Amino acid sequence: MRAWLPRGLVAVGLVVAVGLPLVSHDPYLQNVLYLCFLMSLLAVGWNVVSGFTGYASLGQGAFLGYGAYTTALLALHTHASVWWFVPVGGVVAAVIAALLGLVTMRLRGHAFVIVTIALVYISELIAINWRSLTGGTNGLTLPLPTFGRDWQNTPFYYVLLGLLVLSVALSAWIRRTKLGAGLVAIREDEDKAVAIGVNAFVYKLLAFVASAIFVGMAGGVYAYALTFIDPTGMFDILFSVQLVLAALLGGRGSVWGPVLGGFLIELLDEGANQMFGNGQVHIVIFGAVMVAVILFLPRGIVPSIQLALRRRRERGTERVDQALDARVTERPAAPHEPPLTGRTLLEVRDLRKRFGGVHAVDGLSFSVQEGSITALIGPNGSGKTTAFNLIHGMLRPDAGEILLDGRRVERLPAHRRAHLGIARTFQLTRLFPEMRVLENVVAPLPRFSWRQLAADAVSGAEAGRARELLDFVGMAGFAGKLAGELSSGQQKLVEIAQALMLDPSLILLDEPTGGVTPPIVERMVDRIRELNLAGKTFLIVEHNLPLVAELCDPVVVMAAGKRIAEGPAATIQADSAVLDAYLGEDWNVDEPVEA
Repeated sequence: MRAWLPRGLVAVGLVVAVGLPLVSHDPYLQNVLYLCFLMSLLAVGWNVVSGFTGYASLGQGAFLGYGAYTTALLALHTHASVWWFVPVGGVVAAVIAALLGLVTMRLRGHAFVIVTIALVYISELIAINWRSLTGGTNGLTLPLPTFGRDWQNTPFYYVLLGLLVLSVALSAWIRRTKLGAGLVAIREDEDKAVAIGVNAFVYKLLAFVASAIFVGMAGGVYAYALTFIDPTGMFDILFSVQLVLAALLGGRGSVWGPVLGGFLIELLDEGANQMFGNGQVHIVIFGAVMVAVILFLPRGIVPSIQLALRRRRERGTERVDQALDARVTERPAAPHEPPLTGRTLLEVRDLRKRFGGVHAVDGLSFSVQEGSITALIGPNGSGKTTAFNLIHGMLRPDAGEILLDGRRVERLPAHRRAHLGIARTFQLTRLFPEMRVLENVVAPLPRFSWRQLAADAVSGAEAGRARELLDFVGMAGFAGKLAGELSSGQQKLVEIAQALMLDPSLILLDEPTGGVTPPIVERMVDRIRELNLAGKTFLIVEHNLPLVAELCDPVVVMAAGKRIAEGPAATIQADSAVLDAYLGEDWNVDEPVEA
């Protein structure tokens, strides 16, 4: 499919939508279509916080009620035109979303879903019981519109169409910015997103606010169209479920999927009402549709079509060789002369972390000299990865100090430590599988600024730098592929490039050669040496002891959460405490064990 074709279809559809009321004044047709616009708009709003960010909200419909009540109350008390207060309804919905987000965006998983459901019911109870303001179950009656009979639905039609266009434009803009890239990274792996410098709380809060503003404005328009609102109608949990189903059917995470899904769900609802009356049959139909979507279209309609078209294009092209880029194999190995400065870059003092009765890290102390390649080794269960998580900020220590270049950082969140110059890779590679390789490498944020959020996610100098780093690790030819399609070794190389985008002073590598083929190990070692010559400092957890002996100096050995030895590899391999930790206290050999 040519790139201009989807845009052409959207343009034609918009022209038809704008011109239809001028050709036909059928009130019923306009009523059905503006309800389609409304459902699509709600689904687009939900998609920003749930499709992009991955936080499933079942309370999005509550913001429609807030906008409706705000607009109605202001219009009734001021006796001014309802239209003046439609934007105010959006602002109030956004403010409520911000206040709610200060609490809910610190939650994850089922806790977040439960809180959003509670939002709908609590809002309904408040509206029912605050009779002096909302009228309780008697509701509020708005002034009747003064439009002519032939045009009675036309203003609502055009205003909701305009709001839908604006909401889609906002959604598309968010998706292509740094904010959108950060939201998708949070959806794919929130802890990893934080590890590369994304301030997850701020990103999620902004998404929650953006998801509510146009929904609140639509609530004001909807209230005027109905001319009557009550708590049961405005805070109906089924409405929230419908908009979620619309986004899932069309394709969550895509820009146009929620629009398509909104039209389909509203037309299905209208058809069910026409065929079976206004009973509960449509609930059964929606349940069946949801089951069908989960079983047969888990990605949704639009992403499934996009995936099929992409596979069709790739089917006729030559398969990309899964080996390393040939340019890397021609790159000469870097001579290894550690540029030690004598300055301590990282210092760990009496670090402790326990899980229940298990002391994972128990009084660990060591330091990393600037310009060194320091190894942290030990048998399985010795606490190496826990120490990494404490240093990088994935865990908070129970006691102890962590100093980076003389500054204590043990109480700073992980994204702040990334901004200060600590980058890491993971034992099990944690790229963002639904993002392309280039997007993965551009995603890290070496600093935070509000202006940066609005910048294009993949463009300019950052994209150029990302391509250079991909070329450096031998993955330039894979920039356009989805990260989830790469082999384990290729993902490890991309993750190194991703870490380098932070321009870190200290790089933590957690078993970088685990599960990697020998050619990739060789190239990885060469790249580490080259980076070290350029001034980068490394702390490496590794089980490949011959590689440690070849690459690292000094070596820190852990056992049972404590440091038991430290020094050059030649000294460590002859240390009896180290041999006991690895081989057991009863080992007995005739010759010394070599690394």
